[in-house]
Amino acid sequence: MKKKICLIYTGGTIGMVHSEKGYVPSGEGFLKLLRGLPEFSHPDFPDYETIVFSPLLDSSDMAVTDWNKLGRTIASRYAACDGFVVLHGTDTMAYSASALSFMLENLEKPVIFTGSQIPLYELRSDGRDNLISAMLLAASDKVHEVCIYFGGQLLRGNRSTKLSADGMRAFISPNFPALVNSGINFQFTRVPTRPSPEGAFRLQLFENIPLGVIKVFPGIRFELFENIMTESLKGVVLESFGAGNIPGAQTALLPILQKAHDHGTIIVVRSQCPEGKVNLGSYAASSALKEISAVDGGDMTTEAALAKLYYLFSKGLSSSEIKWLMELNLRGERS
Repeated sequence: MKKKICLIYTGGTIGMVHSEKGYVPSGEGFLKLLRGLPEFSHPDFPDYETIVFSPLLDSSDMAVTDWNKLGRTIASRYAACDGFVVLHGTDTMAYSASALSFMLENLEKPVIFTGSQIPLYELRSDGRDNLISAMLLAASDKVHEVCIYFGGQLLRGNRSTKLSADGMRAFISPNFPALVNSGINFQFTRVPTRPSPEGAFRLQLFENIPLGVIKVFPGIRFELFENIMTESLKGVVLESFGAGNIPGAQTALLPILQKAHDHGTIIVVRSQCPEGKVNLGSYAASSALKEISAVDGGDMTTEAALAKLYYLFSKGLSSSEIKWLMELNLRGERS
């Protein structure tokens, strides 16, 4: 029996058409393009249904409400479909894939994000292979999590980050191997699988929690950030140097972070380096963060750390529970 895949078009380059103002997303144009692809009528191709978001979004406009809409859409078709392919713009695809990896609790079906750097209707579009391969992988029985397929690789969604604005291999997974490398056949790698679900599928919607991201750089004037360190700020992802290092005590950083800590703000530290992990306390330059109970972000991406904070806060957990869970591996997001 053929698998049935739910194909969800949220917007992005893959379905765009040319207009007087440049490329614009078009639901009608995208459906026309699909009907013209011979692969979609091939006898070995899975059955599918299409859902087109309205309005269609440039991925730079994606917000928490859109993640919730996408989560609700998948949940509404979860029982009826064997897998899901989400067509999405590349700019925030890694954020959305990370968010859905937490939002979709006890997921046992594939949810594969993909898109393209060149619109599907263009002659040299990379969208054709990305779309067809994502559909076939979603019907393969071998994928049971949220992933990104792009440029010949299937990556764990919450391990991915965008690498290139114009290259065909737009995404990398710096600290976790690709799940699939695409050649003549799909080559599934022997990577550790996620823990088996412990209950029925459940959708955890996200609340629009006040969160922030601060990137440390030489000469940064941290006093400029002091006004945002209020009681309303629930969490901050701090992108540090190296293994968790920050500028020394001569800067305004430590008093500001102490102020945030006193207000109950959870500070998650991750490295600016794409590869490797944070190890708070391994250098004196990171010991101050350990003293104010900052969370060691390990090898999580910024996208995954931010999505995980949204998820844990939305579950109504206490500050101590959130800090504890941030340092645990919940969805394969950290080693």
